[in-house]
Amino acid sequence: MSFIDHLEELRWHLVRSVASVLVFSVAAFVSKGFIFGVLILGPSKTDFWSYRMLCKLSEIVKIDALCINELPFIIQSRQLTGQFTMHITSSLVVGLICAFPYAFWEIWRFVAPGLYSHERNLTRGATFFVSFLFMIGVLFGYFIVTPVSVYFLANYQLDPSILNEFDIISYVSTVVTLVLSSGLIFQLPIVMYFLTKAGIVTPEFLITYRRHAIVVIFIVGAVITPPDPFSQMLVSLPIVGLYEVSIYISKRIKRREAREEAKEALKRNPKS
Repeated sequence: MSFIDHLEELRWHLVRSVASVLVFSVAAFVSKGFIFGVLILGPSKTDFWSYRMLCKLSEIVKIDALCINELPFIIQSRQLTGQFTMHITSSLVVGLICAFPYAFWEIWRFVAPGLYSHERNLTRGATFFVSFLFMIGVLFGYFIVTPVSVYFLANYQLDPSILNEFDIISYVSTVVTLVLSSGLIFQLPIVMYFLTKAGIVTPEFLITYRRHAIVVIFIVGAVITPPDPFSQMLVSLPIVGLYEVSIYISKRIKRREAREEAKEALKRNPKS
């Protein structure tokens, strides 16, 4: 294919990807009551699933601080177009999340034919694993990171005389950022896979800086969670788990490469 043909092929893959996002976005826009009233505003209400589970956990471990019965803030719209703009924004985000597997598959269909056969074998299942980890990250961000962050920010005060009255734009932006960031963070094993294949990262490097990474993860977890160890571990441990999975993946790749190099060496020097 010529360069122009490649551009034309890429254009249609992008068109189909964008179209899928728009289809889900329109569906989300129409379902305003559920998407905005239940999903987006869910973490701002004390009957949210995560808060109810924390209350049940507090009864089991006998720690009352885990149960969240009050969120001392109200959400306002201080701009004329605030609610309408956030309605569109939240619909687009929901559309992007729902369409992500298909959109990524379309982009991958364009990239895959340019790979060598052994490269295609190594990246087999890429669409499934990338989409699966992204969705798990989104769920983790929505049900874990977002509620504990909203709780922390709602209860943070410089002075008792200052009331928390958050603008709808600030609230939606925070929720969207946390959810999408978590989806991207959960791509860590995939990123480490390709970095290891490229020779940029090694298992030894990841193991050497494991303690540093864990310290940073727990510091971030302590900042965004309520002041109790259970909430901190609830946020930090899954990310630490991802780091450990990345080390395991990196080791497997290096072992496989070592076996392949040994086989090639044996073929070149069968007598040795």
